[in-house]
Amino acid sequence: MKVVCIIQARTGSTRLPGKILKKICDKTVLEHDIERIKRIKNIDEIVIATTDKTQDDLIVNEALRLNIKYFRGSENDVLSRYYYAAKKYNADIIVRVTSDCPLIDSKVSEETINYYLNNKFDYVSNTYERTFPRGLDTEVFSFKLLEKAFKETKDQIYREHVTTYFWKNPDIFSIGCYKSDVNYSKYRLTLDTKQDLKLIKKIYSNLYKKDKYFTLCDIIDLLNNNEELTEINSMIEQKKV
Repeated sequence: MKVVCIIQARTGSTRLPGKILKKICDKTVLEHDIERIKRIKNIDEIVIATTDKTQDDLIVNEALRLNIKYFRGSENDVLSRYYYAAKKYNADIIVRVTSDCPLIDSKVSEETINYYLNNKFDYVSNTYERTFPRGLDTEVFSFKLLEKAFKETKDQIYREHVTTYFWKNPDIFSIGCYKSDVNYSKYRLTLDTKQDLKLIKKIYSNLYKKDKYFTLCDIIDLLNNNEELTEINSMIEQKKV
């Protein structure tokens, strides 16, 4: 059974174009993503799934520099991009993360994957009932389930947002949610705006030199001891699906 982490990545962002190639501590956001995802023990391969747009040649170049496999597909039909990427790399189980999460915690992702592997859910995430901060999102499902969605749904929202078809149909699919013992959902640790980038840079400047694999607990301790940091992006509203 092959577990493949497929990272959704593109340079086109309406609120912060080119965000995943921005530099933090002299490395791109995408490089930080990879650095942290490589720590997840229960994945066999990492693949960057980007678009076939010329502008995303930059992402392919970054993947090559980092010695990470990649796949190019439709910009807007992200479901098909995931399907063909998973098929190309012979994935039995897909772990979906997005490239705007440079604070992703490998242990949280690892435990989410284990929750899927040790149970019989069709789909597992740590977001269905949010207890982790936005920015640590990890979703797990089988290739068979992905293929089912790919073949059955033509609705644009389901084609653009890969897993929406699963979690919007709990009467069809069994859904599991890996939860934190403590509710950290009030924290926003994803990268979508200039304010998000400012906060993430602050977190890295405080923690990265001490331990480049700093954890969610380290981040929470930092934010609790420096409450002004959480104000940096507290006004940002998450886009609705």
